[in-house]
Amino acid sequence: MLICLSFSSRFNWSELIPLRLWGRTLGLQTENSQFLLEGMPFRIFGGSMHYFRVPREYWEDRMLKMKACGLNTLTTYVPWNLHEQERGKFDFSRNLDLEAFLSLAAENGLWVILRPGPYICSEWDLGGLPSWLLQDPEMQLRTTYKGFTEAVDAYFDHLMPIVARLQASTIPLCPQYKKGGPIIAVQVENEYGSYAKDPNYMTYVKMALLNRGIVELLMTSDNKNGLSFGLVEGALATVNFQKLEPGLLKYLDRVQRDQPKMVMEYWTGWFDNWGGPHYVFDADEMVNTVASVLKLGASINLYMFHGGTNFGFMNGALEADEYKSDVTSYDYDAVLTEAGDYTSKFFKLRQLFSMIIGQPLPLPPMIESKASYGAILLHQYISLWDVLPSLLQPIKSEFPVNMENLHLNDSSGQSYGYVLYETVIFGGGHLHSRDHVRDRAQVFVNTMYVGELDYNTVELSLPEGQGFRQLRLLVENRGRVNYGLALNEQRKGLIGDVFLNKTPLRNFKIYSLEMKPGFMKSLRHVAGWSAVPDYFVGPAFFRGRLWIEHQPQDTFLKLQGWEKGVVFVNGQNLGRYWKIGPQETLYLPGPWLWKGSNEIVIFEERTAGRIIQSVDIPYLGRTQYVD
Repeated sequence: MLICLSFSSRFNWSELIPLRLWGRTLGLQTENSQFLLEGMPFRIFGGSMHYFRVPREYWEDRMLKMKACGLNTLTTYVPWNLHEQERGKFDFSRNLDLEAFLSLAAENGLWVILRPGPYICSEWDLGGLPSWLLQDPEMQLRTTYKGFTEAVDAYFDHLMPIVARLQASTIPLCPQYKKGGPIIAVQVENEYGSYAKDPNYMTYVKMALLNRGIVELLMTSDNKNGLSFGLVEGALATVNFQKLEPGLLKYLDRVQRDQPKMVMEYWTGWFDNWGGPHYVFDADEMVNTVASVLKLGASINLYMFHGGTNFGFMNGALEADEYKSDVTSYDYDAVLTEAGDYTSKFFKLRQLFSMIIGQPLPLPPMIESKASYGAILLHQYISLWDVLPSLLQPIKSEFPVNMENLHLNDSSGQSYGYVLYETVIFGGGHLHSRDHVRDRAQVFVNTMYVGELDYNTVELSLPEGQGFRQLRLLVENRGRVNYGLALNEQRKGLIGDVFLNKTPLRNFKIYSLEMKPGFMKSLRHVAGWSAVPDYFVGPAFFRGRLWIEHQPQDTFLKLQGWEKGVVFVNGQNLGRYWKIGPQETLYLPGPWLWKGSNEIVIFEERTAGRIIQSVDIPYLGRTQYVD
């Protein structure tokens, strides 16, 4: 592809990298219509990757590929719901070691724009907000509601000291910060103009940052429609888009005059929902738009440069005309694939940035080969009904209780996974959910499958029978909505009464199936595992072994013949699969495998296969180009 746009000046930033500017004092500034870094003109060529979506062992590889593409800045969100999974318990270790991630960026010559939220959107469960906030029936997320701001303040009290000591500028009277770090800008909230429920909220978030030692340039980030509603005094407004509409950057100029123009999110691809296509965005159209943005003098951040994976139960969802949950892969048709491999977008962008910078770029790192380990036999199974007595203690309640308000996890409730509601019925009849199932319930009488309840199916007929029987509703939280005006309504499980013959059901035993590591470890030793019969219908756990002779490599698990469930490898939750697609393979990172024996456990809701396939090529589904 030939890029025919010309650029009036070259940019040599070889000296403007974090480790060569220890002791700096100015950081990133704005002067008229340009950025200055340590007093020198600077353009942000950024790319997004999220440390929480990429195995820690691969952080540096992805950063080196950023540099090789010609980028000088990394942007990342910070997910509150991972760092404070239970109220008051903070985790910044292992794959959540934000300080290590940001320090590694500096070591590899990348500046950082940090986007700490508290809300991050990002196709991530509840936009990164912890679900325990929803225990309060009056909760008003993303406002100055006291219950929300008190929680944000407690979280920022732990997060911001990490951020402050990694800022680029020297902080007066704080000698521990005197050397500077890679952070040159910090974003105030995220796309608030599309929410805009409280005119005082953005000022609150800004002051929460400033009062905790944040001195770098502040920014906001909105699409065109939300731009004027998401402004806050003292922060540079930036814009998000995929198609460069005529006059869009001029509109940004009108919103804030004599300021540098910045595209915080240039969408290099798009995300996928279960039951839809795998979206792709034309590489030539993408790189031509990037070139046009740069020709207009703007800075740009590629969202995403590397998408990664929604491991575990962390995917978000959309709720416009209907509820649609996001798939496990966050490949995003980005510049690098889900597994970190190059795409044509990478090489086209590298050509463009090399031409603008006017000096040789680092050589792209070698890609890691992928393994095809072949067929893996799942030789043992245990029914969910056999697991219940030995591993789970039920919560007894007269009324149904939503997931977040279950008395679990030091009173932080249950965040993710499944909840099983059991009660006793006499006879059959007409079961009606009154749309109180969030998000999908399998219905059983004793152990006999009757059907499903969800947003579209709200009633079922229960067969008649003799005597008292158990009615069981296995409810899956498929992912909380992460964008839009419905954030306060994201409680999961049964959120109200379910009726049998117009009478509300009562006296429940409620089992939490969050499938945390401790539960999965206990599952190994529970009695009752047996050989898988020729045909078996879940819900059940299945297990098998993958033997690896040599150094483990990345692979992809193909679950043809399986219906819907979750895969665990050596205790790591790879995420959900579902035969409706589009995604047909789950990414399994090599660092999560061991030389020798590897345990694979599958929770299958309905129809189980006997084998899964380890393949060396992902299949994310039938493609459809983004309009």
